[in-house]
Parts: sequence; structure tokens; C-alpha cells
Amino acid sequence: MRHRIKLTALLFLLSFAAHGQRLVVDKPTVNCGKTSYQMPVTATFELQNKGPKPLFIEDVHPDCGCMKASLSKTRLKAGEKCTVQLQYDARMLGHFEKSAIVTYTAQEGGGMSFEPVLLKMKGVVLTEVKDFTGSYPYSMGDLLLDKEEVEFDDVNKGDKPQQVIHIVNNSDKTMTPNVQHLPSYLTATVTPVQLLPERTGKVVLTLNSEAIHDFGLTQTSVHLASQLGEKVTQDTEIPISVVLLPDLKDFDGNNRQYAPKMTFSATSLELGNIKGKKQKKAEVIITNTGRLPLEISSIQLFTSGLTLTVDKKVLQAGEHTKLKVVGDLAKLKNLRTKPRVLMITNDPEHSKVVIPIHVR
Repeated sequence: MRHRIKLTALLFLLSFAAHGQRLVVDKPTVNCGKTSYQMPVTATFELQNKGPKPLFIEDVHPDCGCMKASLSKTRLKAGEKCTVQLQYDARMLGHFEKSAIVTYTAQEGGGMSFEPVLLKMKGVVLTEVKDFTGSYPYSMGDLLLDKEEVEFDDVNKGDKPQQVIHIVNNSDKTMTPNVQHLPSYLTATVTPVQLLPERTGKVVLTLNSEAIHDFGLTQTSVHLASQLGEKVTQDTEIPISVVLLPDLKDFDGNNRQYAPKMTFSATSLELGNIKGKKQKKAEVIITNTGRLPLEISSIQLFTSGLTLTVDKKVLQAGEHTKLKVVGDLAKLKNLRTKPRVLMITNDPEHSKVVIPIHVR
């Protein structure tokens, strides 16, 4: 009877260990692209405790001495995340694929072990990387980019600013990169027209601010294809945002003393950790400490998953109002951009106000 109880307990523990893996990696393989000889390259992995109880990361074991590993934290509560960085010294030419395993237990310093998590990094070490500089952390298939979103900030009417996206052909075939779904106020040029393997190029986006009619935030998306006629997908999307400022020349010189003046009870909105809650609220009090009425002509959000309200948009001298933001947990989980509130006002010192929203 005693042996039967022991056997049953052992089978239960083995079953739990086999099926109870709780540490999950967001992207188990990272393509580091191309680097030159003896130029170390780093891959970053995000891991999360998907289980209901805390776990403890015992160690990260690289598969060779040519790698270094670092870990942001060892103890993870339920739902908590950490990052693992693997660095390869790039001292061998050619393609490389390196790996490391992350071991973890249910108790600090030992206890029940779980199935290790496997991490892989791959890329190519070249003797000479022609026309390749900088870092390209974003990928659209075999096309690598140095940025995945574009912002035209603090634009005045009449300006024609440019933003550049640097790209790398990380395949063994020639590409013809092109920008699709451009709005009327944007133009794009790609050089070179044909991008050879292992070579870099650039996408230049030019904004015609005269074609934008509303002050404040204007948002759209374009798509960067690696070949002509390529199908548009969410994976090729590049968000574009433009902030057009109002003309406040009436408050130049001595007239500045009569201008409205905006002050805040806080410089950011703190939603904090909204784990376990569907929604959470935060607010900032806005006061006009100037002499003329303060007008909030535009108030917008850079991201989805948030709703905002403001009691009034015109404040007389000495008046105040509340800006309230409500965060939706389900929609905030996978944001690509930082949550922010944008306000356009007639305060010459704060014609554009950006209030960051902190969510954990």
C-alpha cells in the first residue's frame, strides 16, 4: 500500500512537470541579420511566467563559450516578464545559429524543475559588410529596418520635413522595395531602386504640411513591400503620425504677458499595473493661470485601448478642468507605440502638450 502511494505521487509529479511548463518566450528565434567579423551581436528575448504561482530562473546556459548571457531578474510572479540577452562574439565567418536554454524551478534554490526554454539567435558574419552601418532591429520578412514607425513632430504650416528609414536586404535575392498606400500629404522615394543582397538602402518620406488641414495629430499607415506587387499585410505596416502646430504670432513680443498659461497637477497619467482589472482610470487637473481664456483646440490619443474625457475646452483666467483617461486592459496588451495624450492649445508656451501614460 505504501509503495502504491509513493508511485502515485511520483507519477503525479512527473505529469505536472511534463505539462506544467509556465515560462513562455515571446519569440524563441531572433534573426540578427548581418554583422562584420569580431563585431559582437546581441539578441533580446522576452519571457513571461504564464503560471498561477511564482517561479525562479536558475540559470541561462549558452551552447558555447563564444556567447554571453544576461538576465534582468530571476524571480517572476504570476504574469511577470523578464528579458534575456544573448551576445555572440562573431569570431567565426559565415552563417551562425547559436542557442541557450533557460532552466527554472518552482522554488528558489531548487525544488520541482520544469522543461527548459530554448532560445536561438542566428545571422551571418561577413569579412566585409559593404555599405552596412547602424542597427536594424526590426524585420519585415527578409527586409530589415532601423525603425518601425515614423513621427513628424512639431510641424509648422508650410514645412516640408523628411524622415528616413534605413533598410537592409537580408536575403540572397535582389529586392525592389516600395511604399504602398501613401496618403495625399506624403511622398516616398526608395534608393537604390534595386537592393542587392547584403546591401543597405533608404526610404525617404517627405511631408507636405500644406495638404493637412487640421491642427494637432493626424495618423495613418503605409506599407513597405520588398517586391513590386507584393500583397499588403499587417506585417508590412508602418504607422505614421504628424503633429501640426497652430500659428500663435498674436502673442509675440509684449503681447506675451496677456497670453493664457496652462499648468498641470501632474506631468503624466499613471494607470499603474492593471493586471486583473478590465479598466483603470487616471486624471490630471488643468488650470489656466494666465490672463486670457485658454483654448484646447485639439485633444487626441496616439494609441488605441484608451478613452479620454475633459470637462471643458475653454478655461477663463483662474478656471480649471479635469482630464480623465480610462485604459482597457485587453486592448493595451500589444501596443507598438507608447500611450500618450496630445493637446493643442493657444498657450504660446504650451502650444503642443504631450502627456505620457504609464501602464505596467
